[in-house]
Amino acid sequence: MRTTKNNSEANPPPLKPRNTSSPDITAASVTDTLAALHVNPDTGLTSAEIDIRRKQHGYNEVAKRKTHTILAFLRKFWGISAWMLELIMMLSAILGKYSDLVVVGALLVINAVLGFMQERRAAGVVEALRKRLQVNARVQRDSSWQIIPARELVPGDIVRVRPGDIIPADVKLLTGTLSIDQSALTGESKDTDKEPADVLSSGSVVRRGEGNAVVILIGDKTYFGRTTQLVQEARPKLHIEAVVAKVVRWLFVIVGVLIGMVIVLSFIRGAPLLEMIPLMLVLLMSAVPVALPVMFTVSMAVGAKELAKHGVLVTRLSATEDAATMDVLCVDKTGTITMNQLAVTGVIPQEHSTESDVLFAAVLASQESNQDPIDLALLAAARERHVLDNSPAVTPISFTPFDAKNRRTEAVVEQSSQTFRVMKGAVRTVAEACGLQASAIEALEVQVSESALKGYRTLAVARGPETGKPALLGLVTLFDPPRPDARQLIAELRGLGVSVKMLTGDALAVASEIAQSVGLPNIQRVSELKAKSAQVGNEAVDLLAGADGFAEVYPEDKYIVVEHLQAAGHVTGMTGDGVNDAPALRQAEVGIAVSTATDVAKGAASVVLTEAGLTNIVTLVEQGRTIYQRILTWVINKISRTILKAAFVAIAFVITGKFVVSALAMLLLVFLTDFAKIALATDHVRPSNKPETWNIGGFIAVSIVLGIVMVAEALILLWIGWSRFDLATNDNALYTFSFLTLLYLAVFSIVSARERSWFWTTMPSRTLWAALIADTLTGTAVTFLGLPGLMPLPWWQTLAIFIYAMVSCLIVNDAVKVAMIKWRVLKDDTKKSVDLTPQIAKRAYELYELRRENNAVQDWLQAEREIRKHNPPK
Repeated sequence: MRTTKNNSEANPPPLKPRNTSSPDITAASVTDTLAALHVNPDTGLTSAEIDIRRKQHGYNEVAKRKTHTILAFLRKFWGISAWMLELIMMLSAILGKYSDLVVVGALLVINAVLGFMQERRAAGVVEALRKRLQVNARVQRDSSWQIIPARELVPGDIVRVRPGDIIPADVKLLTGTLSIDQSALTGESKDTDKEPADVLSSGSVVRRGEGNAVVILIGDKTYFGRTTQLVQEARPKLHIEAVVAKVVRWLFVIVGVLIGMVIVLSFIRGAPLLEMIPLMLVLLMSAVPVALPVMFTVSMAVGAKELAKHGVLVTRLSATEDAATMDVLCVDKTGTITMNQLAVTGVIPQEHSTESDVLFAAVLASQESNQDPIDLALLAAARERHVLDNSPAVTPISFTPFDAKNRRTEAVVEQSSQTFRVMKGAVRTVAEACGLQASAIEALEVQVSESALKGYRTLAVARGPETGKPALLGLVTLFDPPRPDARQLIAELRGLGVSVKMLTGDALAVASEIAQSVGLPNIQRVSELKAKSAQVGNEAVDLLAGADGFAEVYPEDKYIVVEHLQAAGHVTGMTGDGVNDAPALRQAEVGIAVSTATDVAKGAASVVLTEAGLTNIVTLVEQGRTIYQRILTWVINKISRTILKAAFVAIAFVITGKFVVSALAMLLLVFLTDFAKIALATDHVRPSNKPETWNIGGFIAVSIVLGIVMVAEALILLWIGWSRFDLATNDNALYTFSFLTLLYLAVFSIVSARERSWFWTTMPSRTLWAALIADTLTGTAVTFLGLPGLMPLPWWQTLAIFIYAMVSCLIVNDAVKVAMIKWRVLKDDTKKSVDLTPQIAKRAYELYELRRENNAVQDWLQAEREIRKHNPPK
């Protein structure tokens, strides 16, 4: 059926280019527009013409206002950490400590340079992703259709647009009728109908229909002057940052209390307040997560770069973090579980028809230029059987593409001066369009069911007059075989704690046959889910727990599935490819656009696959959990080390009556260790075999205990040095001794905290090893530079501190860590109430098999009573 324009809804006035000096080509007729652009719509532009127009108009992109490099660098001197350093520099100048002023100034610059370089590195990764993930356009050039990046379009290019496409430039429609969504541009949510001679704005989305158009304006000359892009901002807000923000607030409270205690005692003991302020500021700054933004951004960027090597492109860097917590993955059957290589397995002609009649009509209702798998399978079968040989020429008049609502494709063609209509699509849909009786339709569905038991998909084909009812010609069966690795990869995902659910628009019998072959035995109709969800009291029940997937799913149903999973407390992943999948992809925590996805689906998803199948999704989950573990290591270190530095200085002051480390030495320590931890972004870690959680209370408790243990160890070593090495009479030696104690404890604590088990279970990455060694050597070397508050210690004292710190962290603290994780973290996991939903779902399905009655709600309630009776709450 042709789509007609609704004239009752006034279209917006003709769009005018931003450059008002150019001719108003938007208001011209199709003929005048083509003439003005000097292009033949049947052949497109030539290569020579394209080169000339490229030089004249440039690329189809809007120049982004880039922040000047110097300004971006200067911003690194603005912020809490920078302000504290600048305040310390001012106080050093006031107190006449000019050597401190120079050193602190150097640290401020180094901090800015490191942060600037790492953020540039992350931005480079995003830019590389943006180049790989860009909007493409189907364009006719030199009389042939080809796919090119949208930025290479020039005025006069002939393009073809289809459902799910993002309009790549301002274009004028030449053929076809469309329904487009301009909400991203105008804010108007209602779709707008477009006919030939109408202008389609760059950035609009094609919802229905298809046609050819000519590019009239590109880049910043388009009406809205914006470039469509699929990659989002480089610096996302992460879940873990919210957790860390709460932790840091408490660290500020702890450090603030300790500083307050020191200040009160200082007044009592008569210590000069002005000289204390720099050290107080440094202690307060130790609670500031100086390297946090850089660490997180680099972690996400490194993860994104690694995923890109495996064919997984992220449209926002936080996608890997979301993948770490995903526990349910909903996947499309076609192209993910199956090969997406449809082949015709049989043709079943109806009365008075032949196989050739059926295939010929099916081919006429197809379009090779769309590269649709069904159309390509039918065309291949027709060529193989020579159906198209010696047939009279056919002139296409109109074509209506497949739509989820009408579930068929139609074409009106002319052959031998005769005009007729052909269609192919879902059996019931086509049969009803042909006016068949209910008994005849049931007979057809029996044939469909028999084919479905073999995993075959069945289409109906019809032909008739242009305006009257068509006649059913026959049925065509097609088969898309499962991918050889699908069963294994589904098992791998389950081993990682991710439940896989298959979603397909196929009939239940076809879906069940394919699903069982890959280890997904329990497939249900999506209508059953809708029926159960309509029951009062089921809002919080995990209605999908017993299902391995759903059949007869419309694209809109995917959104319902995601909502139900999220309501039941699941972190959900969803794959999709079409324009109607976009809401579900956007709603899911991990929206995954498959390799054949439309631009709209890619824009809505957080991850885009460049290869078919589930292999890349397994990689995504593992990489996400790897990044999670790296960030968790940073959190553990930050908490324990902040407690160590602040409590050690405060308690030592209470005991000895003097500060045991200088402000300059503490400042050096903060920067040396904080920026060494950036290397954790590249560390070798083991991804966990279950979904991660942001409830890290157990690990915070482990961090606090480790911090307290290190404070005790540092105080014991200070007591030994105080009583045996005459530190009480030599402040510079005392400062150096305490500096090296805190430095070596910090270095070895990273080696221990990076592994949840014993530290030797995995080896650090080369980058982390290099950072830790450089940290140790640099920190030791600065004690020989004659800096204020630091003096060289005898080599044997330095070695003794080094060995003491190594034994404390890698033997004592490592044992404490392992014991605490087993007691505190694992105990928390076992204390959680047992989820009985899987058992209930299994029993409900058993009851259904026994009764074979379509009463899912009753089966579920009975199963729940039985299971909960045998598993009472403890």
